Amino acid sequence: MKIYAISDLHLSFGSNKPMDVFGEQWKDYLLIIKADWQERVKPEDVVLVAGDISWAMRLEDTEEDFKFLGSLNGHIYMIKGNHDYWWNGISSVRKVLPENVTAIQNDAFKAGDYIICGTRGWVVPETPNAGSEEDKKIYAREQIRLELTLKSAKALQKNGEKIICMMHYPPTNSAWDDSGFTKLFEEYGVQAVVYGHLHGKYVNREKVKEKNGIKYYLTSCDQVGNKLVEIE
Repeated sequence: MKIYAISDLHLSFGSNKPMDVFGEQWKDYLLIIKADWQERVKPEDVVLVAGDISWAMRLEDTEEDFKFLGSLNGHIYMIKGNHDYWWNGISSVRKVLPENVTAIQNDAFKAGDYIICGTRGWVVPETPNAGSEEDKKIYAREQIRLELTLKSAKALQKNGEKIICMMHYPPTNSAWDDSGFTKLFEEYGVQAVVYGHLHGKYVNREKVKEKNGIKYYLTSCDQVGNKLVEIE
């Protein structure tokens, strides 16, 4: 079994929000993603999608987007991104998902020799006192949610399975300083972290970064050439 990842699909089969208005790199991007996905992913493989799944505003408007995901190979595990406004209650979301898609919200699932967990995250301050009071509150709350998903992962870890955690937002600031998120990853023995959210030609981040023994993978589709990233 192989583990792949990608994020920020921004599906809009049920709405009129084409992504190519944001630049040439988005032209026919879903065709490129699907061709690469179907060629590389086998039925037993896993694909992690780290948020910003659909532009839909309501859950009932995601039907065509989920049909697209349901047509893809492998089993998909996904988390909520900042643009997933349709994601309103995990029980409601899980009821409408295709058989090959699992939604994660502060919990965890076992997949072969791996445990997959995840949460949305939030913007990490560039300096300790930066950001609004509201941002600080959300940042603190998202650390609590991250610990919930990591506790769920550890509870499933019976035979040394490797823990892979998804976040939508980058788990560090641009300088890769330690954060509340990275400290939790290290405390709970996470092997790899998958994240997205970042877009555009001015993103200045390594696609794969090792920090304190953990590999961090940037998987925003426009940053990885609309190709799946294999998690090693």
